[in-house]
Amino acid sequence: MPRWKALPEELDPQVREFAGQLRRLVDRSGLSLAAVSDLTGYSKTSWERYLNGRLLAPKGAIVALAEVTDTQQHHLTTMWELAERAWSRSEMRHDMTMEAIRITQARAALNEAGVAAAPVASRRAAGGGTGVSTAAGPGGDSRDGGRPPSVPVQRGTVPRIPQQPQPGSVPDSGGGAHRADGGTGGRQEGGRRRLTLFLTGAVGALLLIAGAVLLTDLGGDGDPGRVAATPSADPRTSAAQLPAGVGCSGADCTGQDPEAMGCGGQFASTVAREAVGGGLVEVRYSETCGAAWARITQASAGDTVKIAAGSSEQDGTVDADAEAYTPMAAVKKASGAKACATLVSGETGCATPE
Repeated sequence: MPRWKALPEELDPQVREFAGQLRRLVDRSGLSLAAVSDLTGYSKTSWERYLNGRLLAPKGAIVALAEVTDTQQHHLTTMWELAERAWSRSEMRHDMTMEAIRITQARAALNEAGVAAAPVASRRAAGGGTGVSTAAGPGGDSRDGGRPPSVPVQRGTVPRIPQQPQPGSVPDSGGGAHRADGGTGGRQEGGRRRLTLFLTGAVGALLLIAGAVLLTDLGGDGDPGRVAATPSADPRTSAAQLPAGVGCSGADCTGQDPEAMGCGGQFASTVAREAVGGGLVEVRYSETCGAAWARITQASAGDTVKIAAGSSEQDGTVDADAEAYTPMAAVKKASGAKACATLVSGETGCATPE
Protein backbone atom coordinates (compact mmCIF):
# COMPACT_ATOMS: atom_id res chain seq x y z
CA MET A 1 0.00 0.00 0.00
CA PRO A 2 1.53 3.37 -1.00
CA ARG A 3 2.47 5.69 1.81
CA TRP A 4 0.93 8.81 0.25
CA LYS A 5 -2.53 9.44 -1.15
CA ALA A 6 -2.95 10.89 -4.64
CA LEU A 7 -2.98 14.70 -4.59
CA PRO A 8 -6.29 16.40 -5.55
CA GLU A 9 -6.71 16.93 -9.30
CA GLU A 10 -7.81 20.55 -8.88
CA LEU A 11 -4.63 21.46 -7.01
CA ASP A 12 -2.57 24.28 -8.54
CA PRO A 13 0.57 22.93 -10.30
CA GLN A 14 2.85 25.08 -8.14
CA VAL A 15 1.22 23.82 -4.93
CA ARG A 16 1.31 20.25 -6.26
CA GLU A 17 5.08 20.51 -6.89
CA PHE A 18 5.65 21.93 -3.41
CA ALA A 19 3.65 19.16 -1.72
CA GLY A 20 5.63 16.58 -3.69
CA GLN A 21 8.89 18.16 -2.52
CA LEU A 22 7.75 17.96 1.11
CA ARG A 23 6.92 14.28 0.66
CA ARG A 24 10.37 13.58 -0.76
CA LEU A 25 12.04 15.32 2.19
CA VAL A 26 10.07 13.23 4.68
CA ASP A 27 10.80 10.01 2.75
CA ARG A 28 14.56 10.72 2.60
CA SER A 29 14.67 11.49 6.32
CA GLY A 30 13.16 8.09 7.15
CA LEU A 31 10.97 9.72 9.81
CA SER A 32 7.39 8.73 10.53
CA LEU A 33 4.72 11.41 10.65
CA ALA A 34 4.54 11.00 14.42
CA ALA A 35 8.30 11.69 14.63
CA VAL A 36 7.99 14.70 12.31
CA SER A 37 5.19 15.99 14.56
CA ASP A 38 7.26 15.60 17.73
CA LEU A 39 10.33 17.28 16.22
CA THR A 40 8.56 20.21 14.55
CA GLY A 41 5.86 20.98 17.13
CA TYR A 42 3.03 20.59 14.56
CA SER A 43 0.51 17.80 15.04
CA LYS A 44 0.46 14.64 12.96
CA THR A 45 -3.02 15.53 11.69
CA SER A 46 -1.71 18.87 10.41
CA TRP A 47 1.20 17.23 8.60
CA GLU A 48 -1.20 14.80 6.94
CA ARG A 49 -3.14 17.79 5.61
CA TYR A 50 0.01 19.55 4.42
CA LEU A 51 1.44 16.50 2.66
CA ASN A 52 -1.86 15.52 1.04
CA GLY A 53 -2.48 18.97 -0.43
CA ARG A 54 -5.55 19.71 1.70
CA LEU A 55 -3.92 22.67 3.44
CA LEU A 56 -0.88 24.82 2.71
CA ALA A 57 1.69 24.46 5.48
CA PRO A 58 2.49 27.71 7.34
CA LYS A 59 5.98 29.11 6.99
CA GLY A 60 6.85 28.12 10.57
CA ALA A 61 6.19 24.46 9.78
CA ILE A 62 8.42 24.66 6.70
CA VAL A 63 11.28 26.22 8.67
CA ALA A 64 10.95 23.52 11.33
CA LEU A 65 10.91 20.74 8.70
CA ALA A 66 14.03 22.16 7.06
CA GLU A 67 15.87 21.97 10.39
CA VAL A 68 14.64 18.43 11.09
CA THR A 69 15.60 17.09 7.65
CA ASP A 70 18.86 19.09 7.41
CA THR A 71 17.63 20.94 4.30
CA GLN A 72 18.69 24.36 3.05
CA GLN A 73 16.08 26.58 4.68
CA HIS A 74 16.44 29.31 2.03
CA HIS A 75 15.59 27.00 -0.87
CA LEU A 76 12.59 25.47 0.89
CA THR A 77 11.12 28.83 1.94
CA THR A 78 11.54 30.12 -1.62
CA MET A 79 9.45 27.23 -2.91
CA TRP A 80 6.93 27.89 -0.12
CA GLU A 81 6.57 31.54 -1.16
CA LEU A 82 5.78 30.50 -4.74
CA ALA A 83 3.26 27.93 -3.52
CA GLU A 84 1.70 30.47 -1.14
CA ARG A 85 1.09 32.93 -4.01
CA ALA A 86 -0.45 30.15 -6.11
CA TRP A 87 -2.65 29.09 -3.20
CA SER A 88 -3.82 32.70 -2.70
CA ARG A 89 -4.62 33.03 -6.41
CA SER A 90 -6.71 29.86 -6.26
CA GLU A 91 -8.63 31.14 -3.24
CA MET A 92 -9.17 34.49 -4.99
CA ARG A 93 -10.55 32.78 -8.09
CA HIS A 94 -12.90 30.75 -5.89
CA ASP A 95 -14.06 33.90 -4.06
CA MET A 96 -14.65 35.74 -7.37
CA THR A 97 -16.64 32.80 -8.71
CA MET A 98 -18.84 32.73 -5.62
CA GLU A 99 -19.28 36.51 -5.78
CA ALA A 100 -20.32 36.32 -9.45
CA ILE A 101 -22.89 33.65 -8.55
CA ARG A 102 -24.31 35.81 -5.75
CA ILE A 103 -24.52 38.86 -8.05
CA THR A 104 -26.30 36.83 -10.74
CA GLN A 105 -28.79 35.52 -8.20
CA ALA A 106 -29.39 39.02 -6.81
CA ARG A 107 -29.98 40.46 -10.30
CA ALA A 108 -32.40 37.67 -11.14
CA ALA A 109 -34.33 38.30 -7.92
CA LEU A 110 -34.49 42.05 -8.58
CA ASN A 111 -35.63 41.49 -12.17
CA GLU A 112 -38.42 39.21 -10.98
CA ALA A 113 -39.46 41.80 -8.39
CA GLY A 114 -39.37 44.54 -11.06
CA VAL A 115 -41.61 42.57 -13.44
CA ALA A 116 -44.14 41.95 -10.66
CA ALA A 117 -44.11 45.59 -9.53
CA ALA A 118 -44.43 47.21 -13.01
CA PRO A 119 -48.22 46.71 -13.47
CA VAL A 120 -48.92 48.05 -9.96
CA ALA A 121 -46.70 51.08 -10.52
CA SER A 122 -48.42 51.79 -13.85
CA ARG A 123 -51.89 51.67 -12.28
CA ARG A 124 -50.89 53.91 -9.39
CA ALA A 125 -49.12 56.40 -11.66
CA ALA A 126 -52.37 56.59 -13.74
CA GLY A 127 -54.33 57.57 -10.63
CA GLY A 128 -55.84 54.18 -9.74
CA GLY A 129 -55.95 53.43 -5.99
CA THR A 130 -53.88 56.46 -4.87
CA GLY A 131 -56.67 58.92 -4.17
CA VAL A 132 -55.84 61.06 -7.21
CA SER A 133 -58.83 61.24 -9.54
CA THR A 134 -58.51 61.92 -13.24
CA ALA A 135 -59.93 65.11 -14.64
CA ALA A 136 -62.94 64.96 -16.93
CA GLY A 137 -62.77 66.60 -20.34
CA PRO A 138 -65.43 68.70 -21.98
CA GLY A 139 -67.19 65.55 -23.27
CA GLY A 140 -67.29 63.89 -19.82
CA ASP A 141 -64.60 61.21 -20.66
CA SER A 142 -61.80 60.69 -18.18
CA ARG A 143 -58.36 61.82 -19.28
CA ASP A 144 -55.53 59.35 -20.03
CA GLY A 145 -53.34 59.04 -16.93
CA GLY A 146 -50.23 59.44 -19.10
CA ARG A 147 -51.15 63.07 -20.12
CA PRO A 148 -51.01 66.22 -17.95
CA PRO A 149 -54.31 67.00 -16.16
CA SER A 150 -56.53 69.60 -17.81
CA VAL A 151 -57.85 72.70 -16.04
CA PRO A 152 -61.66 73.02 -16.04
CA VAL A 153 -62.37 76.42 -17.59
CA GLN A 154 -65.14 77.75 -19.81
CA ARG A 155 -64.52 77.65 -23.51
CA GLY A 156 -63.09 80.76 -25.01
CA THR A 157 -62.23 82.30 -21.68
CA VAL A 158 -59.42 82.42 -19.16
CA PRO A 159 -59.87 82.54 -15.37
CA ARG A 160 -61.00 85.95 -14.24
CA ILE A 161 -58.90 86.87 -11.23
CA PRO A 162 -59.26 90.36 -9.72
CA GLN A 163 -56.25 92.56 -10.31
CA GLN A 164 -55.01 95.71 -8.74
CA PRO A 165 -55.28 98.62 -11.15
CA GLN A 166 -51.98 99.43 -12.74
CA PRO A 167 -50.78 102.99 -13.25
CA GLY A 168 -52.38 104.48 -16.31
CA SER A 169 -55.40 102.13 -16.25
CA VAL A 170 -59.04 102.50 -15.13
CA PRO A 171 -61.24 99.76 -13.64
CA ASP A 172 -63.85 98.14 -15.86
CA SER A 173 -67.21 96.74 -14.85
CA GLY A 174 -65.94 93.14 -14.96
CA GLY A 175 -63.35 93.59 -12.19
CA GLY A 176 -60.42 93.89 -14.63
CA ALA A 177 -58.54 96.98 -15.74
CA HIS A 178 -58.44 98.70 -19.11
CA ARG A 179 -55.19 100.28 -20.15
CA ALA A 180 -55.34 103.95 -20.84
CA ASP A 181 -54.83 103.19 -24.52
CA GLY A 182 -57.98 101.02 -24.47
CA GLY A 183 -56.17 97.59 -24.55
CA THR A 184 -56.56 94.60 -22.16
CA GLY A 185 -53.19 92.89 -22.91
CA GLY A 186 -51.98 93.10 -19.26
CA ARG A 187 -54.95 91.07 -17.98
CA GLN A 188 -54.55 88.37 -20.66
CA GLU A 189 -50.78 88.06 -20.15
CA GLY A 190 -51.21 87.77 -16.36
CA GLY A 191 -53.86 85.08 -16.84
CA ARG A 192 -51.59 83.06 -19.12
CA ARG A 193 -48.72 83.20 -16.63
CA ARG A 194 -50.91 82.02 -13.79
CA LEU A 195 -52.30 79.20 -15.96
CA THR A 196 -48.78 78.12 -16.93
CA LEU A 197 -47.63 78.10 -13.29
CA PHE A 198 -50.69 76.11 -12.26
CA LEU A 199 -50.12 73.47 -14.96
CA THR A 200 -46.42 73.20 -14.08
CA GLY A 201 -47.23 72.66 -10.40
CA ALA A 202 -49.82 70.00 -11.23
CA VAL A 203 -47.40 68.06 -13.43
CA GLY A 204 -44.68 68.24 -10.74
CA ALA A 205 -47.10 66.94 -8.10
CA LEU A 206 -48.05 64.02 -10.35
CA LEU A 207 -44.39 63.11 -10.88
CA LEU A 208 -43.77 63.18 -7.12
CA ILE A 209 -46.73 60.85 -6.53
CA ALA A 210 -45.48 58.41 -9.18
CA GLY A 211 -41.99 58.42 -7.63
CA ALA A 212 -43.40 57.70 -4.17
CA VAL A 213 -45.40 54.78 -5.57
CA LEU A 214 -42.28 53.24 -7.16
CA LEU A 215 -40.26 53.63 -3.96
CA THR A 216 -43.07 52.00 -1.96
CA ASP A 217 -43.14 49.00 -4.31
CA LEU A 218 -39.36 48.52 -4.24
CA GLY A 219 -38.98 49.09 -0.50
CA GLY A 220 -41.76 46.75 0.59
CA ASP A 221 -43.09 48.87 3.46
CA GLY A 222 -42.18 52.19 1.94
CA ASP A 223 -39.43 52.97 4.42
CA PRO A 224 -37.03 55.27 2.56
CA GLY A 225 -34.37 54.53 5.12
CA ARG A 226 -34.15 50.96 3.82
CA VAL A 227 -33.63 52.17 0.24
CA ALA A 228 -30.91 54.64 1.22
CA ALA A 229 -29.16 52.30 3.65
CA THR A 230 -25.59 51.39 2.84
CA PRO A 231 -23.70 48.34 4.09
CA SER A 232 -21.86 48.96 7.29
CA ALA A 233 -18.11 48.76 7.23
CA ASP A 234 -16.61 45.44 8.17
CA PRO A 235 -15.14 45.97 11.67
CA ARG A 236 -12.35 43.53 10.87
CA THR A 237 -10.89 45.89 8.27
CA SER A 238 -9.61 48.10 11.10
CA ALA A 239 -7.84 45.23 12.88
CA ALA A 240 -4.08 45.20 13.10
CA GLN A 241 -2.28 43.52 10.22
CA LEU A 242 -1.45 39.91 11.11
CA PRO A 243 1.75 38.14 10.02
CA ALA A 244 1.66 36.14 6.81
CA GLY A 245 -0.01 32.79 7.32
CA VAL A 246 -1.89 33.80 10.49
CA GLY A 247 -5.64 33.72 9.95
CA CYS A 248 -7.22 35.04 13.16
CA SER A 249 -6.73 37.06 16.33
CA GLY A 250 -8.49 37.27 19.69
CA ALA A 251 -12.16 36.29 19.81
CA ASP A 252 -12.08 35.30 16.12
CA CYS A 253 -9.75 32.41 17.08
CA THR A 254 -12.14 30.81 19.58
CA GLY A 255 -13.13 27.36 18.31
CA GLN A 256 -10.58 27.44 15.46
CA ASP A 257 -7.84 24.89 14.72
CA PRO A 258 -4.52 26.49 15.82
CA GLU A 259 -2.54 24.78 13.06
CA ALA A 260 -5.01 25.64 10.31
CA MET A 261 -5.03 29.28 11.45
CA GLY A 262 -1.22 29.44 11.52
CA CYS A 263 -1.08 30.17 15.26
CA GLY A 264 1.27 27.26 16.06
CA GLY A 265 4.93 26.73 15.22
CA GLN A 266 7.00 29.90 15.54
CA PHE A 267 4.00 31.86 16.85
CA ALA A 268 3.34 29.58 19.85
CA SER A 269 5.11 28.36 22.95
CA THR A 270 4.42 25.91 25.78
CA VAL A 271 3.74 27.98 28.91
CA ALA A 272 2.83 25.12 31.26
CA ARG A 273 3.08 21.31 31.30
CA GLU A 274 2.12 18.56 33.71
CA ALA A 275 2.54 14.78 33.66
CA VAL A 276 -0.75 12.94 34.04
CA GLY A 277 -0.39 9.16 34.24
CA GLY A 278 1.77 8.18 31.29
CA GLY A 279 0.82 11.29 29.29
CA LEU A 280 1.95 14.89 29.20
CA VAL A 281 -0.60 17.73 29.14
CA GLU A 282 0.50 21.20 27.99
CA VAL A 283 -0.85 24.73 27.68
CA ARG A 284 0.10 26.13 24.26
CA TYR A 285 -0.15 29.92 23.97
CA SER A 286 0.15 32.26 20.97
CA GLU A 287 0.60 35.94 21.81
CA THR A 288 0.24 36.79 18.10
CA CYS A 289 -3.20 35.19 17.93
CA GLY A 290 -4.22 36.08 21.49
CA ALA A 291 -5.36 32.52 22.14
CA ALA A 292 -4.41 29.32 23.95
CA TRP A 293 -5.09 25.61 23.49
CA ALA A 294 -4.34 22.36 25.28
CA ARG A 295 -2.22 19.50 23.95
CA ILE A 296 -1.65 16.01 25.28
CA THR A 297 1.04 13.61 24.07
CA GLN A 298 2.12 10.06 24.95
CA ALA A 299 -1.53 9.37 25.78
CA SER A 300 -3.91 6.48 25.17
CA ALA A 301 -6.87 6.34 22.83
CA GLY A 302 -9.93 7.71 24.58
CA ASP A 303 -8.05 10.13 26.85
CA THR A 304 -9.48 13.65 26.71
CA VAL A 305 -7.94 17.07 27.11
CA LYS A 306 -9.59 20.44 27.75
CA ILE A 307 -8.53 24.10 27.68
CA ALA A 308 -10.37 26.56 29.91
CA ALA A 309 -9.98 30.33 29.42
CA GLY A 310 -12.53 32.42 31.28
CA SER A 311 -16.00 31.23 30.29
CA SER A 312 -14.70 29.46 27.16
CA GLU A 313 -13.87 25.75 27.12
CA GLN A 314 -12.65 23.58 24.22
CA ASP A 315 -12.20 19.79 24.22
CA GLY A 316 -10.12 17.23 22.34
CA THR A 317 -10.00 13.42 22.35
CA VAL A 318 -7.00 11.19 21.72
CA ASP A 319 -7.28 8.71 18.86
CA ALA A 320 -4.82 6.13 17.56
CA ASP A 321 -2.11 8.83 17.19
CA ALA A 322 -1.59 8.84 20.99
CA GLU A 323 -1.93 12.62 20.99
CA ALA A 324 -4.57 15.33 20.65
CA TYR A 325 -5.00 19.05 20.90
CA THR A 326 -8.05 21.24 21.39
CA PRO A 327 -9.41 24.14 19.35
CA MET A 328 -8.32 27.56 20.54
CA ALA A 329 -9.85 29.76 23.23
CA ALA A 330 -9.25 33.51 23.20
CA VAL A 331 -7.21 34.73 26.16
CA LYS A 332 -5.43 38.04 26.84
CA LYS A 333 -2.63 36.54 28.94
CA ALA A 334 -1.13 33.07 29.12
CA SER A 335 -1.88 32.97 32.85
CA GLY A 336 -5.59 33.06 32.05
CA ALA A 337 -5.63 29.56 30.54
CA LYS A 338 -5.64 26.10 32.14
CA ALA A 339 -5.25 22.70 30.43
CA CYS A 340 -6.70 19.59 32.05
CA ALA A 341 -6.60 15.92 31.02
CA THR A 342 -8.90 13.06 31.94
CA LEU A 343 -7.52 9.60 31.23
CA VAL A 344 -9.56 6.51 30.47
CA SER A 345 -8.13 5.09 33.68
CA GLY A 346 -9.97 7.83 35.60
CA GLU A 347 -6.84 9.77 36.52
CA THR A 348 -6.98 13.56 36.05
CA GLY A 349 -4.50 16.38 36.12
CA CYS A 350 -4.11 20.01 35.05
CA ALA A 351 -1.35 22.33 33.85
CA THR A 352 -1.62 26.01 34.83
CA PRO A 353 0.80 28.79 33.81
CA GLU A 354 2.38 30.66 36.70
